[in-house]
Amino acid sequence: MASLQNPIELPGEPSDKVQHMIAFAVLALLGAQAYPRRLMALLIGLSAFGALIELVHLIPSLKRTADWTDLAAEIITTAAVLGVIFMVRRLRARPKRFTREALIR
Repeated sequence: MASLQNPIELPGEPSDKVQHMIAFAVLALLGAQAYPRRLMALLIGLSAFGALIELVHLIPSLKRTADWTDLAAEIITTAAVLGVIFMVRRLRARPKRFTREALIR
């Protein structure tokens, strides 16, 4: 959709920033599922993909405008989603201090 001259109208007509944020949140979630041990590589790759999208928007025949704030929204959203995933995984991996068997002894 990022390279279409006339993007599709979405229900509720979300703003351009919201559309970018939703798209990159979904990409980050799917990427983290596909590559669970490569979160930093995902952040770098999705940031580069966002930059590429903004470069495509510079093509005059598309009649789109490139905006660095779109790129910032994409990077911040990606970092936030991957950060939450990282923290949840760390919390789940922590050994439990008290187990039922330890309490019975």
